Amino acid sequence: MSDIDNINWFPGHMAKTRRMIEETVSKCDLVAEVVDARIPKSSSNGYLKQFIENKPRIIILNKSDLADAAATDKWKNKLSSEGLYPIITDCKSKKGLNSFFPLVAELLKEKQERLKARNLTGITTRIMVVGIPNCGKSTFINAISGRSVAKAEDRPGVTRDVQLVHLKNGIDLFDMPGMLMPKIPDAESAIKLAVTGAVGENAFDVTELALKFCGLMQKTAPKALEERYKIAIKEENTPLEILSEIAKKRGFLIKGGELDFERTAIILLDEFRGGKLGRITLDEAE
Repeated sequence: MSDIDNINWFPGHMAKTRRMIEETVSKCDLVAEVVDARIPKSSSNGYLKQFIENKPRIIILNKSDLADAAATDKWKNKLSSEGLYPIITDCKSKKGLNSFFPLVAELLKEKQERLKARNLTGITTRIMVVGIPNCGKSTFINAISGRSVAKAEDRPGVTRDVQLVHLKNGIDLFDMPGMLMPKIPDAESAIKLAVTGAVGENAFDVTELALKFCGLMQKTAPKALEERYKIAIKEENTPLEILSEIAKKRGFLIKGGELDFERTAIILLDEFRGGKLGRITLDEAE
C-alpha cells in the first residue's frame, strides 16, 4: 500500500490502453464517455481531448442515483455549454438511457444523409465507449445492448482488452479498457477517485483515505455525516476527531478499548459508495 498522494496512477497496462484508444478512435463516428455523476470533473479523462476533438462526444453522467440531483443538472448545463452532449443516467436501473440512441441519430444525421445521397446505405455506425475504471461503463454497454456482453463488476480494472459489441440497430460499440489520466491534476481529485472506487483497494491505506474523506466531507457535505452517524461537526474539528466520533458512535473498539479506525474507515467508505450517506456530489460545477 502507498500514500494516497503517491499512488502510481499510470501502471503499465494503462500505456497499452492509451495506444488502443488512439488506434480505435480513428475508426469511430463518435465517442461516448461514461463518468461518475458524483465526480464529473475528476472522473472525466482530460487526456482524451488530445485525439477526439473532431468527434462528437456524448458524456454519460452515470450513477446519478448516488449524486445530488441539482448538482447533476448544473453539470449537464455546464457540459452542454462546452460543446459536449451530456445525458443523465443510472445504468443499473436503465434510467435515462432511452435518450442515448436518439441523440446518436441526431449527432450523425448529416453524415447519414451524405451517405444516403451517395447510395451508401447500411453503413455500420461505430461508437467508442470509454471511461475510467469502475464508472459503470460495462453496465452501460450491457444496458443499451439488452444483454450481458461486457464484464461488469463493482471493482476497477475488469475490462483489459477492446471488446467489439454488435447491436441489432446497425451500431458497433468498441468497449475500451478503463483508463485513468496519466497525471491526476490535484490531490483532491485523487481522493475523490479513490473514495468512489476508481482505484483498487490495494493501492492505498484505507484508514488514511477515510481521514482524507472526512476532511473533504467537512467542506462539502458535513450534514451527511452528522445525520448518518449522529455526531456534531465543527469547523475546527480535525479529520481524526471526526473519524473518532464515528468510531465511538458505532462502538468500533479493538482489544484494550482503543478505537478501531480500520473497521470504521471501511464502513464509512462502503456506506458512501452505497449511497447510505445520501446523494452527494463531490465535484462542484464552477
